[in-house]
Amino acid sequence: MLTNWVVMPTCLPLVMRRCSTCASRRFRSSGKFRVNANHKLIDAWLLVLCTGCGETAKLTLLERTPVRSVRPELLDRLHDNDLGLTAALLQDPGVQRRNRVALDWDDAWRLDTGGTEHLDREVIDVSVHFAARIPVRPARLIAEGCGLSRATVERLITEGKLVSAVRLSGRLSGDFTFTLKR
Repeated sequence: MLTNWVVMPTCLPLVMRRCSTCASRRFRSSGKFRVNANHKLIDAWLLVLCTGCGETAKLTLLERTPVRSVRPELLDRLHDNDLGLTAALLQDPGVQRRNRVALDWDDAWRLDTGGTEHLDREVIDVSVHFAARIPVRPARLIAEGCGLSRATVERLITEGKLVSAVRLSGRLSGDFTFTLKR
C-alpha cells in the first residue's frame, strides 16, 4: 500500500543577499510590490527587508517592459500586493538568477505524513510530493517521517534496505518515491 507524504511551506523563505548597510545576509519578504510606469514602459520590484537592520531592498521583476506586454491580471495582482504572487515570484528561478539571490528554506516548511500507522509495517512504500520547490535532503525527510535518526537512514541506504529511483544523497525539490524494508 502506497503512503503519501507532502512537503509544504509554512511561510515564505528568507532571501539570501548581502545587505548594503549591515553585515546581515538574510532578507524577509515584505509582501509588497513597487510598480513604476514611465510613459509606455513599466518597472516592478518586490520589496524585501533586511533581518538585521530593516533596510529595504528591491528584487527586480519587470524592467523597462512595455505596458501592453504585461497581462492585466498580473498588474492587478502587483497593485493588490498579492501574497500568492509573492510566493510564486520568490520561487521563480528567473527572478532568483536576475537578482543573484538564493532562498533559505530553514524552518519554512513541514512534512505531512498523514499519521504514524504506516510505521508498523514490514515494507513501506512512500510517495513524497513537494507543494513548492523546497530543496530538502531526502535522508532528512525519511528520518523525520519514519522517526529514525539520520545515521540510521544512511545505514539503511548503504545496506540496500532503503531504495529509490532517485539518488537519496544531496538535495531534491521534486517528487520521488522510496521503499523501506525493515
